[in-house]
Amino acid sequence: MTVQAAEQPRLFRRNDPGTKREDWSKWPPMTFDDMDSTLNVQQYIQQTIQQNPAEIDVILAPPPDLDDGVWKYEHLRQFCLQLNGLAFMLQEECNPETCIQMTATEQWIFLCAAHKNPKEASLSTLSCYMRSKEFIAGLPKLIRKDRSGLRLM
Repeated sequence: MTVQAAEQPRLFRRNDPGTKREDWSKWPPMTFDDMDSTLNVQQYIQQTIQQNPAEIDVILAPPPDLDDGVWKYEHLRQFCLQLNGLAFMLQEECNPETCIQMTATEQWIFLCAAHKNPKEASLSTLSCYMRSKEFIAGLPKLIRKDRSGLRLM
């Protein structure tokens, strides 16, 4: 007769519908080695941020034996995910009527190259284009104003 080890119940790491904000993603932490998922690096970064967002050095420290390029890429993905939340909150503040033109400096403005002739566009318009597969090739280009008009760089 053989004795089998008791199976531990599987913990599903997801937020159920109706989860309150203070309970969002409040499951027990896991070590990186225990994360058996194709998204384990993203999961680890999000878990580290959730534990203490002020500990930047801890958040940026990669797990042992992880490729540096993968680590940097996943941090960029996380940054974009969090930037979406900011864009959502600014949606009422910055719209085509209130924020007509995106500028980098007084001399530099962003144009939308998705049109036959590049046009000035608001942030919300550009972000819509950037999510559209049709306009990926026409990402915004930085241009410079000078005496002769606008010039593509």
